[in-house]
Parts: sequence; structure tokens; C-alpha cells
Amino acid sequence: MRRAHTMRFGSEFAEDGVRFALWAPTAKDVTLVVDGTDHPIPDVGEGWRRTTLPGVKAGARYGFRIDGDLVVPDPASRFQPDDVSAPSEVIDPGAYAWSDAEWTGRPWEEAIVYEVHVGTATPEGTYAGLEKRLDDLVDLGVTAIELLPLADFRGTRNWGYDGVLPYAPDAVYGRPDELKRLIDTAHAKGLMVLIDCVYNHFGPAGNYLHAYAKTFFTERHQTPWGAGINFDGKESGPVVRDYFIENALYWLKEYHFDGIRFDAVHAILDDSEKHFLAELGETIRKTFPERHVHLILENEANQARWLERDDNASPVLHSAQWADDLHHCWHVLLTGEDAGYYESFADKPVEHLARCLAEGFAYQGEPFPTLDNHPRGEPSAHLPPSAFVTFLQNHDQVGNRALGERLSHLADPKKLALARAGLLLAPQIPMLWMGEEWSASAPFLFFVDFAPDEELNKAVREGRRREFKSFAAFADDTSVIPDPTEVQTFEDSKIDWDEAETEPHRAIWADTRNILQIRRQSVVPLTKSRYLGAEAKIPAPGVVDCTWRYADGWLRFIANVGDAEFLADAEGGQVIWSSGAVRQAMQLPSWTGVFLIGGTK
Repeated sequence: MRRAHTMRFGSEFAEDGVRFALWAPTAKDVTLVVDGTDHPIPDVGEGWRRTTLPGVKAGARYGFRIDGDLVVPDPASRFQPDDVSAPSEVIDPGAYAWSDAEWTGRPWEEAIVYEVHVGTATPEGTYAGLEKRLDDLVDLGVTAIELLPLADFRGTRNWGYDGVLPYAPDAVYGRPDELKRLIDTAHAKGLMVLIDCVYNHFGPAGNYLHAYAKTFFTERHQTPWGAGINFDGKESGPVVRDYFIENALYWLKEYHFDGIRFDAVHAILDDSEKHFLAELGETIRKTFPERHVHLILENEANQARWLERDDNASPVLHSAQWADDLHHCWHVLLTGEDAGYYESFADKPVEHLARCLAEGFAYQGEPFPTLDNHPRGEPSAHLPPSAFVTFLQNHDQVGNRALGERLSHLADPKKLALARAGLLLAPQIPMLWMGEEWSASAPFLFFVDFAPDEELNKAVREGRRREFKSFAAFADDTSVIPDPTEVQTFEDSKIDWDEAETEPHRAIWADTRNILQIRRQSVVPLTKSRYLGAEAKIPAPGVVDCTWRYADGWLRFIANVGDAEFLADAEGGQVIWSSGAVRQAMQLPSWTGVFLIGGTK
């Protein structure tokens, strides 16, 4: 089976050659350059330049000469073999023969997500290297892998959030067909594959849109990265919105991804009558009605409006949101940290945890201390648990620490064991950060490579150390903070899979695998029935007692994160998991818990 997404951007194979198209509304003169030879590209109106050249084959290199001198890559390039500033490569998307014609995905309730940075997930740091590890993930019990952004970025190492060419998977990980083979192989093993996409900004190096499409951006909206993307401007028409909507359709169709995680959508500023997020979700739902396509948001604003369900309990627009609130509750309880945004959860972490477990968001319109007590969030108790992706750690929560420590470096193993079970057996969609399943010893550090722009590298290096100067631990010496521009910082972030075969890592891996088996056998069948609601109580200081009810039964989690023992009432349910220290008659010592299930058919 062959797959190709047809769009008005970039290069497309046609019957009479290859069609090239560029939206360049603020350029005076544009010339198409193919393999070093200039060709006229006519202005066809509304800012578009378009032409078809016969005889062009896959592998040809091309770019656009802007106003006589600057040659830029295609903003819809499918591949950049020599990095973001070099010519684009003509790719024939139909060249790859897919073997997964029968694959339509998996229901969202079955998702156990494994977040991966391709470059540090294996020694090779490639799609091919990750493909070799898929059997390990299947054995663990994972059902979906989520790849950090692949959009082409400057240099050879990056988290992916500095991408500037959203259609071009970065060449440092391999060629497009190798990415397709990774996805194809994953599908053959029953694994979904999700991709992280960034539609709120472009990276600081290699973005040439300002040279020929100044109206792509607007000063009316300001973001942490500068002028906002012009999603709602008359001068940009529908082109800017289409550029990103087509990008999402491209990944879902041409690469057969099973879903997309949209980064920091709170920074997508749009005053249109129909917000970009609504149009994005509607278009994807209409385009793939026969597939399980999962759309996940990262949204600091906690806007439940994007997560609504229809009468069949299916997502109207977006499937789920990353549940940062739940992470923050667990982190405060596990580490005692209360700086930054943790301050807003440190006042009553047990109460916040209970509300997150039962309702999704801890803050649902209440004043948020970290935002100068401005209201944050919307009511979310009506949403099913599957509307929330939960985690104890992720690339942000680990990598944005000065030393990139994982939670296993910070928390007591006994406490972490309870939190791990609480994550993996609760009915929300759980996500593991690569290596978390065995408490990998490698940190995940912040790293970039903007060479040959050494001034930008220097600015990042100094900015990173300045950022942590206000922390007491680094006030006198920031030299211990790894240099994000050094290759060793990147190398130190690679996880060692062989470590999982040694103690104590092997026991943690076995515990994770066992819990995921329990989830698959007992929790997932329950969550596939109609959701009826949840209730969380705090029957004693430090004790959370949460029950989720479904048409086919109920699931209950009792966790004692306090100092005193607690005697729980089992209510006749069946214990599917308990901490090893839990005594008969449901006596729960400090930092132990139990999951019970009942009423199933």
C-alpha cells in the first residue's frame, strides 16, 4: 500500500512533472532553484508562486531564491538532508510500500503511552535503533509510543521544540522511509505511534518565513517567543491556518501516525470567531472517520471546552489533555518541593490530589497563586478519566531541572512505588517517560546545537545558567549546570537499556510490567463501558479514597500518604493490587495503598 498527502504547499508529483508552490506574499521576486539551476516561478495571485517542471525526479535538491540573493528551503519541505538552511529534497511519498493496510488504530482507553526522544532513547539515536526496542515495549505492556517533535531543527541535537520546518522529519534520526518503517513495524506489533507537534512558534535558527511572508506573524499577539503566528489576521487569509492543519493531516495520512500531541496550545493566540483549535479538531475528525485518531493537548489554561464528548462518549474535538495538575500533586508529595508552580499545590497537596483523581483538574476556575491569583481552569468533573493523560514525569518535568534529575533520583523508592501504581492503575490514560519503567539512572538534560551560530549557542548557555542563578543550590556556583551546547550533555542523556537487567532496576521493571498486566486485565475492560462519575474523599489526614463508577462496575483507589496507619473499609470489593506492606483487614501503613474493583459483569 502507498500513501501520500496531497496539499497546495511544497513539492508534489504530478502527471507532467513535479509541481512546486510557495506562498510568498511580501517577496518582490521569487525564482525556483532546482539542482543549482534557476527557473521562473510565476505569480498566480494572492501571494502564491507556482510552477510544474517536467523531468524532475525524487532526490533532486531545490529551494527558492528570494529577491535576487537569498536562497531558502521550502517551508513545506518533506526532507532536509543537510540541515535547515540547505536545499530541500524532492521526496516521492509513494515510494514506501506499507504493510499495515488493515491497521485502523486502537481505542483510546487501551492507551498506555511511552514518551520517547528518538535521539537519546537508544545508543544509535535513530528510528532504526528505536525499532529494535519495540519488542521490549510490547513485553512491558506499552500500547503507544509518543515521539518528541521531529520537525527539522538547526544542528544535530535538540529536544525538538526548536523546529522550523514542520513537514520535514529531522535527518539526524534517519530518512523519511526509515520513520515510516518504524511506524509500520510498530503497527505490526500492535503499537500505536503518536507524534508531538509544535504550532505555537518556530525555533530561533533557520526560519526564513520573515524573508518572504512577513504576514505569517503578527505583533498583535505576543508569545514567550516573540510575535505570534498570525492565525486570525485578514492579511494572512486562510493560508497560515491551512499550513498547520495540512501539517497535522500530513502526519496522520502520509506517515500513518495514530495521533498528535499539540504542544502548549495556550500560546496559540487566535481571536477568530472559530478558534484554530476548533477548526483543527473538526477537520481531523471529518477526514479520518474510520480510524482511531487521538488528539492530545498540552494546555496550561486547563480549558475543558476542548475535551467535550458527544452522546456516544466520543471526543467532539480533542481526545485528552496532559494532566499537569496531577503530576504537580504527586511531585510535591514525593519530594516536598514547593518552589515555582509547585507552590500552588504545596498548601494542600492531598486535597488537590483527590480532586485531580476524581475530576481531572485541581484548579477549575479558582485563583492560582503562581499566576498572581488569577483564575485558572474550567470545570472538568463531567469529563471521563480518559480525557486526561497522567504522568509522574515527562521530558519537561525532568529536563527543565538544572541537573535533569529523574523522580527516582529525588524520591524514596517506597513512596515512588505507591505513586507508580496510582499512575498506572487509575482510569486516566497513563504515560511513562522513557526509562522510567526501570528507574533509569541517566538524567535527561537540556541540550541544543545551533552551530555554526556560536553567538546563539553562547546566549543559550549563559541564559541557562542565569535562569538557575536565583536557586539557592546554584547561587554561588552555576558551573555545575551542564552546558546545553556541549555534545557530552546530549550523550549523558542517553538511556542504557542493559541497565534494566541489573538490580534494583530489574525489580522495578518487573513491578511496572506486573501492574500494566493488571491494568490490561482488570481496568481497561471497565473503562470501555459508560462512565458514570467519580467521588474522592479524605477519610483521615493524608488518606485519599477515590472511586470511579462505570456501567460495568467500579474501581477504587485508597492511598495513605500520611504518617499514621489507616484502617480501610473494603466494601466487598476485590483487591487487584496492594502495596506489599498492607496488612490483613485493610490496615494501610504510611505510604501504602490498594486498588479494588467491584460490580463487574
